[in-house]
Amino acid sequence: MSILISQKTSDQIRVSCFGEVLWDCFDNGKRLGGAPLNMCFRINSLGIKATMLSSVGNDPLGQGLLEEIRSRDLSCDYISINDNKKTSTVEVTLDKSGSATYEIVSDTAWDNITLTNQLSDKVQGDDVFVFGSLIGRSPVSLSTLHSLLKVAKFKVFDVNLRAPHYSLESLIELMKLADFIKLNDEELYEIAKAMGCKYHSLEQNLAFISQQTNTDYLCVTKGSHGALLAIKGVNYYNSGYLISVVDTVGAGDSFLGSLIYQLCSNDDAQYAIDFACAVGAMVAQNQGATPTLTHQDINQFMNPVE
Repeated sequence: MSILISQKTSDQIRVSCFGEVLWDCFDNGKRLGGAPLNMCFRINSLGIKATMLSSVGNDPLGQGLLEEIRSRDLSCDYISINDNKKTSTVEVTLDKSGSATYEIVSDTAWDNITLTNQLSDKVQGDDVFVFGSLIGRSPVSLSTLHSLLKVAKFKVFDVNLRAPHYSLESLIELMKLADFIKLNDEELYEIAKAMGCKYHSLEQNLAFISQQTNTDYLCVTKGSHGALLAIKGVNYYNSGYLISVVDTVGAGDSFLGSLIYQLCSNDDAQYAIDFACAVGAMVAQNQGATPTLTHQDINQFMNPVE
C-alpha cells in the first residue's frame, strides 16, 4: 500500500513522462536534458518503470539523443522522429553560485508531438502521467497533452516557469486538470497572486491554490531551504540539506521524480519529502542533471553516521 497507488507493488507500477527531450549545451559540452526526461530517468533508476513520451528530429542530434537515452536504460519506443522539425537544444548559463538560466530554441520536434493511438493507449494503461508546463508553449503538443489528460489515471503537473514560454491562463487551466501540482516558492507566489490570492504566507498561498484548483496533492520547493508537501490539507516539511552547489540543473526534476517514486512505493509522507530533498541536494552537488545515485548512496547521504 502506498500514498498514491493502492494494490500494486513498485515493480508493477508504470509511469509515463510527457514533454521535452533535448541537449543542454554548456560551455564545456552538451548533456542530456529536459525536465520530464530527467524525472523519467530518476524514477526508473530508483525502481519504478518510467517511459518517456516525446519527439526528436531526424538529424544527428536526434540520433545521438536516442542513443544516450537508451544507454540510461530507458525505452525510446514512444519517442517519435519528426522529419520536419529539429532536435531541441538549450543554451545553459551558470552563475557563480551554480544557478542556471536557459535559452530555449522554439518550434522543435517536441513542440510538435501529434496524438496517436499508441500514445493514448500507453497513458491510459499507466498508473501515473507526469507533464510539465513547457510542453504547453506550442498548440500542437498542447492539444496532444489535453487529449492525454482525458485518459490519464493520476496526473502530476510540474510547473516550470520559463519566460516567455508560458501563459498564466493556460497554466491555471492545466493546474485544474492535475491531481498533483509541484512548483517552487517563486512560482507559487506569482501564480497565486494572478489567481487573486490576498494571503502572504507560503502555507496560505498553497492552501489557496489547492482550493482554487481542487487539488489534494501539492508540493512547493524552497531551494536550499527544502520543501513543503501538502496532502489533503496536511503539511509535511523538510528544511533542506547542507551541500556545496556545483550546478542546479535538474535538481528539481530529480526531486520530483524521487518524490513520485516514494509516494508510489510507501505510505510515509514525511520520509517521502525527506528522501526527495536529499536526492535534489545530491544532484545539485554533482555536475549535470542525471548523476547516478543508488538507494545506498541516498541512505548514506541522509544518515551518514549509521
